[in-house]
Amino acid sequence: MKDWKKILILWIVPLILYVGTLPFLPLMEPDEGRYSGIPAEMIATGDYITPHLKGVVYFEKPPLMYWATALSFHIFGQNEFASRLPVALCAWGLILLAWRMGLYFHDPRTGLYAAAVLTTCLFHAAIGRINILDMPLAFFVCTAVWAGFRFFSGERYHKGWLCLFFFLSGLAFMTKGLIGIVFPAGVVGLWLVLSRRWRDILRFFSPVGIAIFLLVTLPWLLLVQERNPDFFRFFFIQEHFLRYTTKFHQRHEPFWFFLPILVGGIIPWLGFLPAVACGFRRKWQQAFGREEKRLLLTWFGFILVFFSISSSKLVPYVAPLFPPLAVFLGRLFLVSEEDETVAEGWKVRGPVILQSVLLGAALFVPAFLPERGVPLGDWVLWIAPPLVLVILLAILPVRLRHPERISRFLGIYLISAMLFLSLVFPAGRFLTPYKSAWPVVQAIPQYLPAGQKLYQFRINLYGIDFYTGMRTPVVDEVGELFYGALKISEDERKKWFLMFFEFFRFYRQGHEIYLVTEDRENVDFIRKEVPDMEILWTNGNYFMIRLPMPARTEAPPDPGY
Repeated sequence: MKDWKKILILWIVPLILYVGTLPFLPLMEPDEGRYSGIPAEMIATGDYITPHLKGVVYFEKPPLMYWATALSFHIFGQNEFASRLPVALCAWGLILLAWRMGLYFHDPRTGLYAAAVLTTCLFHAAIGRINILDMPLAFFVCTAVWAGFRFFSGERYHKGWLCLFFFLSGLAFMTKGLIGIVFPAGVVGLWLVLSRRWRDILRFFSPVGIAIFLLVTLPWLLLVQERNPDFFRFFFIQEHFLRYTTKFHQRHEPFWFFLPILVGGIIPWLGFLPAVACGFRRKWQQAFGREEKRLLLTWFGFILVFFSISSSKLVPYVAPLFPPLAVFLGRLFLVSEEDETVAEGWKVRGPVILQSVLLGAALFVPAFLPERGVPLGDWVLWIAPPLVLVILLAILPVRLRHPERISRFLGIYLISAMLFLSLVFPAGRFLTPYKSAWPVVQAIPQYLPAGQKLYQFRINLYGIDFYTGMRTPVVDEVGELFYGALKISEDERKKWFLMFFEFFRFYRQGHEIYLVTEDRENVDFIRKEVPDMEILWTNGNYFMIRLPMPARTEAPPDPGY
């Protein structure tokens, strides 16, 4: 491809799609509120060793991305853009890695095709702009795998690659724990075994490399353990061993859970895949090198099986699988162009049209949801641009025949990028009323008197604390903060983490209270306890409520819960 297309695919489109769109959605709960609140507390307290969330210790994850986000906050201020920027840069980094892999195994065009596919995969485009840890983990894991592969694949064992492998594995560990070393070592180690290079595994045990890994990880581990003697037990036993082997975190899903995610995650390329799958066996044998096939299959298979047999499954876990998948798909599309082995007729048009029909139908779903639906007349205006782009995807020429007709692939790529760009705004319109604390934050100045606390009743919107800078007590919703709540004094716990009977006892002692809650069921529960409660504000999902000063202030008997 020409230089301008390289600049377009590697720099301009990722800059617009992954960085330029970051400020346009408020922080989503709970993840973005959580992973913004922790760095904000680091800045406020000056404690960058022990992570805190809502004033209590939070040890579920290591601090690397908290530090990166805190640095971003220092540079750009505490806002949505700064919160998401480190994740977006990691997503961009994986696009560059896909390009480099395609270039190494084949040629510059393969690299650009791989980068283009990854940029516009539905999964990567969605997860790469959300402040969660899975995309940074994927970046460090994938680059570590690549560094390990490069060390063993060359004619000479260049120790720089091995040092980089251990350094990146250390950063992966500091992002999400032990999985950061298990994946790179497991993928590269299994690849060596399948390549019948058993003895080379011993080269992993490099004193210099291990020293680099420990230099990256050990200082924080020792410092946080010194300040929190129970840290090792909680972090390694509960958050690693029990999370993987038990249903402790209640995230159990069937073995095949990730397969539809992987299939749907490559939309919109999924609809065009049947057109280029003609003669797949021959393409797989001739267009992919033996070393490449073995690495991609090992990389993909090891991580997929590892997560599939785990007792804890969440959608973003499979982020490290999409770079090798993009390299495979990019090469397949390019080879199909060059040798003109593309299916004809409805074998081409049918899947593309079906994909567009399903995407178009999905755009209308929010207007027909029974509880959180958006008025159809209003919603049509929001989805008009993406709907037009979905139609364009259906009517594009889909046969990729001649090597010079790269504009067809480029056209699919650009329309897909514009589609994801156009989805940012309707996504915000649909998700914000019930998935973000922002509506509550906007109502607070109008309805919460100065100096009054705002309680959260059976919800815990971290974004309220982040946006307002005030600490909100929570009632009947300690959740993931249970461990940290146990570490504070009883008086502090009753002040910030109340059971519902403690809350109403406190109220009846003679206090006017303002609170926010979610769902009508909670509103009805509060009304039974305080019949003269007043709803100050609601958006249909969240409610801000005032409990007036009770007429009688004597404390009721302890219910003995």
